[in-house]
Amino acid sequence: METLTSLCASQTLVSHTARPMPISASGSSVSANGYAYSLNSRAFLPRKQRMSIIKASVAVEQQTEKPKVALVRIGTRGSPLALAQAHETREKLMAAHSELAEEGAIEIVIIKTTGDKILSQPLADIGGKGLFTKEIDEALINGDIDIAVHSMKDVPTYLPEQTILPCNMEREDVRDAFISLNASSLADLAAGSIIGTASLRRKSQILHRYPSLKVVENFRGNVQTRLRKLNEGVVHATLLALAGLRRLNMTENVTATLSIDDMLPAVAQGAIGIACRTNDDKMAEYLASLNHEETRLAVTCERAFLETLDGSCRTPIAGYASRDENGDCLFKGLVASPDGTRVLETSRKGRYALDDMILMGKDAGKELLSRAGPGFFNS
Repeated sequence: METLTSLCASQTLVSHTARPMPISASGSSVSANGYAYSLNSRAFLPRKQRMSIIKASVAVEQQTEKPKVALVRIGTRGSPLALAQAHETREKLMAAHSELAEEGAIEIVIIKTTGDKILSQPLADIGGKGLFTKEIDEALINGDIDIAVHSMKDVPTYLPEQTILPCNMEREDVRDAFISLNASSLADLAAGSIIGTASLRRKSQILHRYPSLKVVENFRGNVQTRLRKLNEGVVHATLLALAGLRRLNMTENVTATLSIDDMLPAVAQGAIGIACRTNDDKMAEYLASLNHEETRLAVTCERAFLETLDGSCRTPIAGYASRDENGDCLFKGLVASPDGTRVLETSRKGRYALDDMILMGKDAGKELLSRAGPGFFNS
């Protein structure tokens, strides 16, 4: 027999029983595998038993350590796309701040929103603004999370009190993707073909150009669910944001990418926004390191346009601000009747600067409101 001089000190066998016993530790002794061992004296045990006791002791110590409190708790919806965006946020925070790169420093908290709970009705019928953000905002205000990650096109033009949204990460491709098993484009679909979408913006633009097609409005669910319905033959085609497919590494499903001229995107499409509490300077500092200013300015311009129109889920509205080859801002805006029979478009060009871009968005919105006239959105 060998003398045990282990990492946890010399030990002496003091009792034994034939029944297995749970591992435990108390004071200067350890119990494991039916043996009780003193940590203050010597023992003569076979090597295999010595190693078992050492491992048991280490395991006990690890189990009794206090769990590490996360420095940043990220609130997000639980869909695959929302989680992909939350993980992208976490990775960028870890890369920018060494203290956040440690294990357990960032926690992702999944929150179910109203928009996730009610899938049987069209978005336009259940409500309006904040369907995918309300519960996350409440968790932020209540201190259950530290930052909230949103798809910016889901964020109402107003923010709840006690919150700010100081960060837009660099925008993904803003275009829409056409997906079909038997057609190469919208123009290639036979008359009477059914397209599934949850977006009035897409519906109105499709029907405006292709009135012979049919659009199923309540085509809801996450990306995977919509693609499954397409594969099952529920619809002949669907349109999804290319940004989401890219973030999910699912671009192999794309049949064709629609140009901006063919399908003007939703306001803030492809942009991720991150909110924190108004008085949380530490989180604001973290988020400042992730902000992409060109994206933030473009989104601000588009949201000024949307706010002026007072757009809701019942209003087909599209808007896109981009930087042109000369470095200026080019804004394109659109409103449509829900049935697609009327589409009104406008554009603006000006300096790529915050105040100028806000004015462009507001001015474009006022113009389209004037041109549309009363009752336009009820047709």
